[in-house]
Amino acid sequence: MTLEYTIKIPATSANLGSGFDSIGLAIDLWNFVTIKDGPFQINLKGYGEDELPNDSNNLVYQSFSRLFQEIGKSVPEVSMECENNIPVARGLGSSSAALVGGLYLANIFADNPLNQSDLLDLAAQLEGHPDNVAPAILGGIQIGIYDNQSLITSSVSYPPNISLVLFIPDSKMSTDSARNILGENVPRKDAVFNLGRFGLLVNSFSKGDLTNLKYATQDLLHQPQRQKIFFPMKNIIKGALDAGAYGAFLSGAGSTVMAITDSREYTIGYEMADAAMKSGIEGSIVVSSIVNQGVQLVGQSETKCH
Repeated sequence: MTLEYTIKIPATSANLGSGFDSIGLAIDLWNFVTIKDGPFQINLKGYGEDELPNDSNNLVYQSFSRLFQEIGKSVPEVSMECENNIPVARGLGSSSAALVGGLYLANIFADNPLNQSDLLDLAAQLEGHPDNVAPAILGGIQIGIYDNQSLITSSVSYPPNISLVLFIPDSKMSTDSARNILGENVPRKDAVFNLGRFGLLVNSFSKGDLTNLKYATQDLLHQPQRQKIFFPMKNIIKGALDAGAYGAFLSGAGSTVMAITDSREYTIGYEMADAAMKSGIEGSIVVSSIVNQGVQLVGQSETKCH
């Protein structure tokens, strides 16, 4: 019997300005992974096909293998095909999608020994923080915190007519570089600045009143530091706000800048791209939305061997 499964995993955006390492949302932009019994091989299509590893160092395969190690079983020999529609190293959760996809497929292959909560715990453990993996698994907008070793997540409601406008630069931004530039210590006034805005962010989404997002997406904990290695960021955010976006921020560690709106999406996108071009960088505009469901099985088949 040959087993074949296809899943899809959404892109994600973390931080949303003021919620550093604490909140993320799932985007209607998907990677697909198909896996089946057979001689080991990994085929890559789309983003990263010429740069991501297609051997046992591939992150999808590594997380696939990790789940079997976790449950004490040997890793089956499989072939994988990865269709990557999420840009790599642009702050859109491509590594989280790979990690979650591998774990989810391994769990299916192993007859689902782990429940959704177990998968989320393991994914967050491997990723190091839950802000991308939580929406990748659960969908929607998710807050994630740790209490000692226990992961706690909470869904944030939001109005249904939200649009996401993404300016995705042609240039990458290393997550390690973007994280290493952050200082060890945070002034109390900066922490208070972000605490108030994070509360305003969640309240704005929950009440469906987006008028305060301009303030709620402001940040002093990571964006000013990352501005030093991605100087067009401030201009792109300003372009989005001037064009009518409710809020705009650096997506994850960058380099994508995301705006939230409910109208004039392409005008906002044009102004973001124009601001970027005037700052010396080029990129593409994607208009998308938040999705309520995370990783999911979209196809399966069983073929009898003769």
